[in-house]
Amino acid sequence: MLLAQKPSLQEEIQAILKGKKATVGIAAQVLGSQRSFSHLGKQHFPMQSVFKFHIALAVLHEVDKGTWQLHEPIAISRRQLLPNTWSPMRNDYPKGDTIRLTLAQIITYSAGQSDNNACDILLELLGSPSKVTDFLHKKGVKDLAIVASEAQMHEAWDVQFKNWTTPEAAIQTLKLFYEKQLLSAQSQDFLWKVMLESPTGAKRIKGLLPKGTKVAHKTGTSDRNAQGMASAVNDIGIVLLPNGKALAISIFVSNTQESDETNEQIIASVAKACYDYFSR
Repeated sequence: MLLAQKPSLQEEIQAILKGKKATVGIAAQVLGSQRSFSHLGKQHFPMQSVFKFHIALAVLHEVDKGTWQLHEPIAISRRQLLPNTWSPMRNDYPKGDTIRLTLAQIITYSAGQSDNNACDILLELLGSPSKVTDFLHKKGVKDLAIVASEAQMHEAWDVQFKNWTTPEAAIQTLKLFYEKQLLSAQSQDFLWKVMLESPTGAKRIKGLLPKGTKVAHKTGTSDRNAQGMASAVNDIGIVLLPNGKALAISIFVSNTQESDETNEQIIASVAKACYDYFSR
């Protein structure tokens, strides 16, 4: 009797994406090997809050240079805590004209809880979003651009598309981060813990993986336009496989007319297919 062959990863991904009203970019690589997968991997996708990972890298690079210290207090004025945006930090500190948080706390709010105000405070410290782009370009990650803050992205729909990366460039960035080629060991360990403990996107990369799987990741989510289309439902991260290897994965669901639940299900299903395939 002939045993049925398991479908290839490409076939599994095609089955997941079949009929979906969305453009989906995917890249995955087992770090330290040539085992990889790419679907629209060189196409530009809007990052949304995924860029908070990249911003954290640039800020921590400055920490490593001695520009700042993680535990030094930073004064935050009330004007920096915009009211009509996602900001757990603002909600945690509703009173007072000025609050003081450590740089570590601000990075944790931004990269961990995806706080928009914390993100823009970090960009103010850096001086410009272009500092993030320049830092990563110098490290060899060419296929990305970060030019606008969260506040600027909220001003007009088209602005978000100026902050872009390719799925393959996202993998390249994750790889450099995981292999400690961007940051000191101390800074890498700090950011790894922040991303590992992030409460956002529980139904995305993590959604269908075995309970207890370690996933250090960063999500990104857009609003919807007047036609009901979402420009971005994203998740990128590093998944630890049962064999001890690390799988870097980036999934960008763009220009989607699917429901929020379906968009997250796409990401979870793609992540599970990659997890299963690369665990064999």
